[in-house]
Amino acid sequence: MRNILKVVFVIIGTMIGAGFASGQEVYLFFFSYGIEGLIGILISSFIMGFVIYKTFQIVNKYGVDTYKDFLAILIQKREKIKPIINMIINIFILITFFIMIAGFGAYFEQELGWNSLLGSSILAMACFAVFMTSVKGFVKANELLVPILISFLFIIGLINLKDLHLFELGNYLVKNNSSNFILDAVLYSSYNSILLIPVLLTLKNYIQDNKQILKIASLSSLIIILLSIIIFLLLLRVDVDITKLEMPAVYVVSNMFEMLKYIYGFIILGSIFTTAISLGISFLQNTVKSKEYKKSYTQIALIMCITAVFISKIGFSNLVSLLYPIFGYLGLLQIIKLAITSPVFHKFKSKDF
Repeated sequence: MRNILKVVFVIIGTMIGAGFASGQEVYLFFFSYGIEGLIGILISSFIMGFVIYKTFQIVNKYGVDTYKDFLAILIQKREKIKPIINMIINIFILITFFIMIAGFGAYFEQELGWNSLLGSSILAMACFAVFMTSVKGFVKANELLVPILISFLFIIGLINLKDLHLFELGNYLVKNNSSNFILDAVLYSSYNSILLIPVLLTLKNYIQDNKQILKIASLSSLIIILLSIIIFLLLLRVDVDITKLEMPAVYVVSNMFEMLKYIYGFIILGSIFTTAISLGISFLQNTVKSKEYKKSYTQIALIMCITAVFISKIGFSNLVSLLYPIFGYLGLLQIIKLAITSPVFHKFKSKDF
């Protein structure tokens, strides 16, 4: 059971980063659709559970530990496009790592009035320290932080329910004129799958059989559903133009539950940290696996962290709203291919790639 929880905590730690805990993702993909957004949450969480289950099935059967090997199973032909897809995935992971660094800086600027570069620099240095410990270090960090983050979010969610009349939920919501809530739900899960699959590949030593995999996928999906609904309900309390807020959930807690302001600050910063280290490790594991790059691990990690600080000046919400939907469409293709790939009938060979 301990291994199951370790893996679940890494999965949750990867997914509840800056965009999620701040409310920015939940607003863009779900809340803006009103009551239909809650259905979207269920759809996306089910898809994520399927992605987790199917990916671990493949990992468990063939022992793959790099995204290149994973693609060799997922795409049995079209050899020329495999390196291109691998490069695109690496770019997206790196960009999302940059977004986490930007989110850390945005919190410092919005809530403390400090220069965002200071917050970004602090996270970059902390990530670099964890990167030097490799996979065990980031699993341990998630194992320690994520249960605390989940507990605090549940407490805040229960306090928030006190004055909300859930049977009149429709009266609180301004529905988006578009009816694309299903498409956005699918896009949300698909771009998350791009982030999550490379992280799952680093966890192959923590899984044993299909029964364990099913428990991991089910528990992860359930937690994501509950946490998403908690953030969704928090956004009901925004009393200003929500489109102008970098971190709407932080705004709500800071203004309406002031005694919880610092606790939620810990949730935001902890969530960003766990996601950033998960993404950074998966990027490094995927790009520094070859012998010629092995000696460059430290240099690549250092360059990655320094670059993230400068790119963070673009702005957190700008990065989320611009890049996530684009990569969502790319992730959708991966999910479709994953759905039609059977780990039983394809015989993987390392020379396939």
